[in-house]
Amino acid sequence: MNIISNLLGHVLRIIFELVNDYGMAIIIFTVFVKLLLLPLTIKQTKSTKAMQDMQPKIQEIQEKYKNKPEKQQQEMMKLYQEYKVNPLAGCLPLLIQMPILIGLFTVLREPVASGVFANQAAFDAANTGFLWVNSLTKPDIILAVLSGASTFVMQMLMMPKDQQQGSMKVMTYVMSGMMLFWGFTFPAGLTLYWTVGNLFAIAQQYLIMNPLKAKMANSKEEIVNEENHRNKK
Repeated sequence: MNIISNLLGHVLRIIFELVNDYGMAIIIFTVFVKLLLLPLTIKQTKSTKAMQDMQPKIQEIQEKYKNKPEKQQQEMMKLYQEYKVNPLAGCLPLLIQMPILIGLFTVLREPVASGVFANQAAFDAANTGFLWVNSLTKPDIILAVLSGASTFVMQMLMMPKDQQQGSMKVMTYVMSGMMLFWGFTFPAGLTLYWTVGNLFAIAQQYLIMNPLKAKMANSKEEIVNEENHRNKK
């Protein structure tokens, strides 16, 4: 984990040396990391969408072979092969991202130890504030509210419409509340990273993920129409 933190710390240091503004460096750094993780995010979205499309058939197999676990497993594997889906593919991007996210947390909480600044004096000299924030080392109320609000919007946009009720909606409120609480607790630099990351995710959802899902839905419809046409013949 120290290797990842030090690597990310050096990247943030290079950005800071270019822009000479710690707050702006965090924003550019956030966008850089999000772009780096974008291929994994797209892969995860494709896998999740495919699994959602498979749910009716999965439930049908589970019901049909509920007393025959071995046969059920065989039919499930056939289904995955038919749809060209790896059931673990949706988890893999998350597992890869976790060390990076933990490393980022360390870098923004301990910028000196992570190599962003040579010493505490250099960090203190750079920490002159950003926009309305007087110090990026102390919590900021406005950023905390923005963090909680942007988390709520992001979660609602990413949640499938058929899951926007019940426990999933409760989890959205819980996550937003946690981000709000952490915003009142953590340094503003860390909250700034989280808020910018949320805004990036919201833009990403509108510009990339929604068109991607629409394209996948159209492809599925074309396959179904083709199969129906063959059956009629």
